[in-house]
Amino acid sequence: MTKKQIIFPIVFLIIGVGAYSLLAGMKKPPEEKKVVDTTPIVAVQEVEVAPLNLSVESYGIVQPKYETELVAQVSGQIVSLSDDFVRGGLIKKGQLLATIDPSDYEASLIDADANLASAIASLELEKAQGKVAEREWQRIKDTSPTELSLRKPQLAQEMARVKAAEAAVKRATRNLERTKIIAPYDAMISDRKIGLGSFVGVGSYIGKLLNIAVAKVRLPVADNQLQFLLNQGVQAKVTLTSKFSGGEIQWQATIARSEGVIDKDSRMNYLVAEIQDPYGLKSDKQAIRYGTYVNATISGINVASAVLVPRYLVNNSQVAVMDKDKKLRFKNIEILRQQGSQVVVASGLKSGDLIITSALDFPLAGMQLSLIGDDSEEESEPLGETQIALEGETK
Repeated sequence: MTKKQIIFPIVFLIIGVGAYSLLAGMKKPPEEKKVVDTTPIVAVQEVEVAPLNLSVESYGIVQPKYETELVAQVSGQIVSLSDDFVRGGLIKKGQLLATIDPSDYEASLIDADANLASAIASLELEKAQGKVAEREWQRIKDTSPTELSLRKPQLAQEMARVKAAEAAVKRATRNLERTKIIAPYDAMISDRKIGLGSFVGVGSYIGKLLNIAVAKVRLPVADNQLQFLLNQGVQAKVTLTSKFSGGEIQWQATIARSEGVIDKDSRMNYLVAEIQDPYGLKSDKQAIRYGTYVNATISGINVASAVLVPRYLVNNSQVAVMDKDKKLRFKNIEILRQQGSQVVVASGLKSGDLIITSALDFPLAGMQLSLIGDDSEEESEPLGETQIALEGETK
């Protein structure tokens, strides 16, 4: 081999090693990535055990306590109508609504009065004749007078005629009074079926009145909800809520009674709530109109100690809590009832417990937790030079 054949490979090798060393020196070492803390961050709510007043929800339609259909008790022509006797009109107790032509009934009363006067006169005459007959028989001492000779049957007959005449006067007076259609109580006109000049007969439908002193609402209550009401709900306070003129309005009512039977169709118990002065005529409160649909909240029993927990946090009668070491624990609870979107917990929780209110993907008892707001972004101690923590790796 020549010297060139020996030297050139060695030179190339030296140049290659030098280039490699140069390039290796220029390469940046891999960056050490921060260790990511994957401890679940949760939100909690502190439990406060306190007395609780339970309530029962229901609904219904506002109706008058009393409704009255007016019918004619005598026949005749309608000769007058009140201006308030129209649909929706408000009337007072004793107000004249309509008048049936009283002429014939006034004549009947005059005739009855005349017959009564005649019967009374005949009775007085018969009494006088009886006294005369009695004095005449006192002069005769050999025989005893009979009832007929003393005119006692005639006297009884005249007394009966007087009673019949008095009854006729009462009947004629009552018929004359019935020509006036009078409001029996403070009311609203629901319907009117007569007009001025129309003819009505006995029993003809005239109109319908709705009492405005007291309104009622029939409230269906499930049988398993009655246990949360005192005295089956009777005399319980009720808050009625409804929409009116684009806003929500509340009224106060009281349960007056229970209907005492279970409805055969709905299988519900019905409680009847009453509202005083529903149209606000005696006060300045907002009127609650008949036919209004209302939601009702019936005040129930008091529980000495209970906790309201959102229903979505309960699973198989357990709730997730964070203990003092910030670890996940499951507590068994006793649910008294569901109340809307919440459940009433009677036992299993105590004041100061921290209920986890945020969602956990894979909750396991004993797993470490962090609270929202904790300083969880502190950098971890760097790992050894030969260890590189991959970003996003789960511990």
